[in-house]
Amino acid sequence: MASREIHVPDLGNFKDVAVIEVLVKAGDRVEVDTPLLTLETEKATMDVPSPAAGTIERLLVEKGGVVSTGTLVALLAVEGGTATAAPPAASPAVPVAVPPAAAAGLPPAATPAPVAAVAVAPAAAPAPVNEAGFAAAHASPGVRRFARELGVDLGRVRGSGLKGRIVETDVKAHVKSLLAGSGAAMAAGGGGGGGGGGLPRIVVPDFTQFGAIEVKPLGRIKRISGPRLQASWVNLPHVTQFDEADITDMEAARVKLKDGAAARGVKLTPLAFILRAVVRTLQQFPHFNASLDAAGENLIYKKYLHLGFAADTPNGLLVPVIRDADKKDIYELARALAALSEKARGGKLSGPEMQGGCFTVSSLGGIGGTAFTPIINAPELAILGVSRAAMKPVYRDGAFVPRLMLPLSLSYDHRVIDGADGARFSTALAAALADTAGLLEAVP
Repeated sequence: MASREIHVPDLGNFKDVAVIEVLVKAGDRVEVDTPLLTLETEKATMDVPSPAAGTIERLLVEKGGVVSTGTLVALLAVEGGTATAAPPAASPAVPVAVPPAAAAGLPPAATPAPVAAVAVAPAAAPAPVNEAGFAAAHASPGVRRFARELGVDLGRVRGSGLKGRIVETDVKAHVKSLLAGSGAAMAAGGGGGGGGGGLPRIVVPDFTQFGAIEVKPLGRIKRISGPRLQASWVNLPHVTQFDEADITDMEAARVKLKDGAAARGVKLTPLAFILRAVVRTLQQFPHFNASLDAAGENLIYKKYLHLGFAADTPNGLLVPVIRDADKKDIYELARALAALSEKARGGKLSGPEMQGGCFTVSSLGGIGGTAFTPIINAPELAILGVSRAAMKPVYRDGAFVPRLMLPLSLSYDHRVIDGADGARFSTALAAALADTAGLLEAVP
């Protein structure tokens, strides 16, 4: 029997990730890919699988601890082979419930507190964050970023973790205490995420007085994504621009090409064409491919273009990210869509495959609907919602003709993008979708 070290696989940019569950104990027999631990990052809950079959000799982490890429978590006794001392090079953790980041009605990709603003006394503004105290607080980078999003001063939060470490639940509890109406806590405790403003509490009655009820826990994805959606909705001034694109010619070209593409192993879906049109439009409007800095005073222009898209899976809605979408033609985008969608459905997306998105597309066309208001996946500045296309009579050259019209719902951050820009973007996007030749052009 040889002893093999098990290390945390690549978690992307995440560090100090919380161990929320330990699934095995010393002496347990495990097989290849048996889940050992469950971790919770800001974008996903994921399992760390066993890289080999064997018996757990020793566990080196416990529930409530934190780990990073390469952390030694267990020793595994395996039959034959030789002992290992280095972490495996590429064995991605398997997300089992990821928010994404979101689209309207879609779980987004981070985990802020259950509120995004704090009720503030009408005559008093929230106290500013004490940077010295914030810096000295005992908390992970993820919790610090979490607190920043809500304007909570970590120097005033009591930690419940190991050695007084502040964990995410402590920040949530602090915000809840502010919502409970403690005037002293409000004066001392922190801001309202997007600059203050009170949020009235919703009174939940005892429903049993009206009849029989059944209580079921909210699913993990909704528990993670709900606060993020609320934070984005409260902190970002959303405007949604509705439009329609004539995709009659685009769909005719897609139908004509799809059999040939299938013979090459490519599933040529309408979403691939939509993503290609989004890329071309973002290239015309680079400030839609930007983000505000933490102070809200500077615009960060990105020299890369990574597109997120909503993927419906048995575990919930995930948002994989197609990297360098501007360097992919229609067929390469279709391949990336298919590959990432399959990984999402199988729960095999890695952390890096859900990070770095610049703009998100939420397509509900396969389900139905005529329009919706997608919620921006902050820190992105805009998101595109796509509903089901329908044949409509369109007046052209003195007569009504049947055209296949695609409903578009573009939500954008009004702090950066004004109504005129939003209308120009949606108009340009509709023009790009109508330009079939342009969508099929080769990408240098």
